[in-house]
Amino acid sequence: MNPFAVLAAAVLVVHLVWIAWVLFGWLLTGRRRWLRGAHMVSLFWAALVELEPWPCPLTILEQRLLARAGEVSYRGSFIVHYLETFLYPNLPAWLLTWFGPAVCAAIFAIDLGQFWRERRA
Repeated sequence: MNPFAVLAAAVLVVHLVWIAWVLFGWLLTGRRRWLRGAHMVSLFWAALVELEPWPCPLTILEQRLLARAGEVSYRGSFIVHYLETFLYPNLPAWLLTWFGPAVCAAIFAIDLGQFWRERRA
């Protein structure tokens, strides 16, 4: 197997772990404020990457590794590519692009609520 394909697959796994952290990290933070702060920064970054024209560094790396492996690389957003391909084949890309930041905002509100409850206690 091509080593670049293996590296691209590893980056894909890291990307999926990152997304799991963004979505479910609030369940792991507990009373550790520094970890909650890191999670809140992660949420902010994830929302910015979805809303701004900036590509995610992991997406760029995966696409370049796929190209080096001689495989056809996708273009555009990781989220749009994989969600559109596997989960929501008939939804417009703009909806998927805005759904991510909306989810991030909701989870940020959960983190913020936990922060304020701990602060009052």
